[in-house]
Amino acid sequence: MKAVRAEHHSSRRYEVRHVTTYAYPDDVTSSYGRACLRPRDTPEQQVLEHTMQIDPVPDAFVEHVDPPPNHSHYLEIHTPHRTLRVAKQSILWVHRPAPDLGALDAWTVAAAAAVPDREAPLERAAYLLPSTLVDLAPEVRAYAERYLPPDAGLGAGLAALTTGIFTGFRYAKGATTVRTTLPQLLQIGAGVCQDFAHLAIGALRSVGIPARYVSGYLETSPPPGKPKLQGSDATHAWVSVRTPDGSWLDLDPTNDCVADSRYLITAWGRDYRDVSPLKGVIFTEGSGSSLDVSVDVTRLPD
Repeated sequence: MKAVRAEHHSSRRYEVRHVTTYAYPDDVTSSYGRACLRPRDTPEQQVLEHTMQIDPVPDAFVEHVDPPPNHSHYLEIHTPHRTLRVAKQSILWVHRPAPDLGALDAWTVAAAAAVPDREAPLERAAYLLPSTLVDLAPEVRAYAERYLPPDAGLGAGLAALTTGIFTGFRYAKGATTVRTTLPQLLQIGAGVCQDFAHLAIGALRSVGIPARYVSGYLETSPPPGKPKLQGSDATHAWVSVRTPDGSWLDLDPTNDCVADSRYLITAWGRDYRDVSPLKGVIFTEGSGSSLDVSVDVTRLPD
């Protein structure tokens, strides 16, 4: 796993702009949607400002909190339209201290799996069971045994799993779809951050360690000497692991590192389906649509 860089764990502020635009070939007469775009407040992240703009203006727009809990928006639009634009802007304060992976070696993988969670047993169960996109198939269990044998130190095992996914898979957009299963991913050998997070979760749950899917953003930098292009950032996904002391540790197998202050959390759940940014149903005589997503993650002056 890549070495921790102290400067990446310092406190900082970010502005996040996320614009999703759907274009339809014919009038949409009714649209029903669910958005998961408002970031979470956590001990390491505070939401200082958050706004959403939707065009056309919804006939119904309700915000509430869903389990685990995440902020969720329900919207209805009954104005005929051929374009739907959902724009969110958030300002966040983030400070993620560097974790001590070595301290987790006080437990073996088997010992960590055996520690009961008396404070949140239902949460533990939710993140141990298989879910729609995290199938604990025999192939996944066999993969987990490579990096998480019962007698391995927990910290060493987590680092090995993170690095194993990073080195063993090629990052390739289009190699998978939202319906790709974990056994299929293991055969393909390529995917994106969503796939790698699901695989890490599947491996951890296979050995009895609770793990959840985290959706959010990652600050990126342009190549040396090049300007950062507007809208060039993207949503990101990683895995969060429940440790025996009841805390959660965030790991990013796509980049072979622990999550630091560059990582901004929107929501978490059992898998991607729990936290997809925008989903819904439309009524139209046309067929097909086009989708454009623009994301900007900008670090603000202290």
